[in-house]
Amino acid sequence: MMTLTRTIRLAIAPALILMVGTMSGALAQDEETPKTPPRTAREEIKAFCANIADPARDQRYLLQKEELVKLQSQVDDRIAQLEKRRSEYENWLKQRNEFLTKAEDGLVSIYKGMPPDAAAGQLNLVNPNLASAIIMKLSPRQSSLILAQMVPEKAAALTEIISAAGSRNAQRNPS
Repeated sequence: MMTLTRTIRLAIAPALILMVGTMSGALAQDEETPKTPPRTAREEIKAFCANIADPARDQRYLLQKEELVKLQSQVDDRIAQLEKRRSEYENWLKQRNEFLTKAEDGLVSIYKGMPPDAAAGQLNLVNPNLASAIIMKLSPRQSSLILAQMVPEKAAALTEIISAAGSRNAQRNPS
């Protein structure tokens, strides 16, 4: 019997050694990795948010930067359009002023050659500002003859406009 027990021991021993070695390895692994307690959903959400905060902020900044670049481009386009329109307007204004100067000089020449009673009749019908501008450009002698031939109310209104223009010029150019 002893031999049978010995034979069983010899046959089982390697299996036992293998089993004990495997169990001790498993125990050693469990001891090396600490067990973390299970997290709640709130803790999981906090951990997730903490992990993605920097990349999310970077992405948000990138989107804001792209939007600012797009807006800057639109502003630059609008400024270019406004500059173009301003240039067109200045050109138009220059041409208009040149035309008005020529027309005004021609108009003054026409009224210089007219008899005072005919000029007075025409200026009675014209816009008071234009009539006063024409009278101001004529010589004082001609202006007085034309004003004398005009309807008194109209002549008074023109005199008022001329007087106001003279006082504004005096205020702008103090001597």
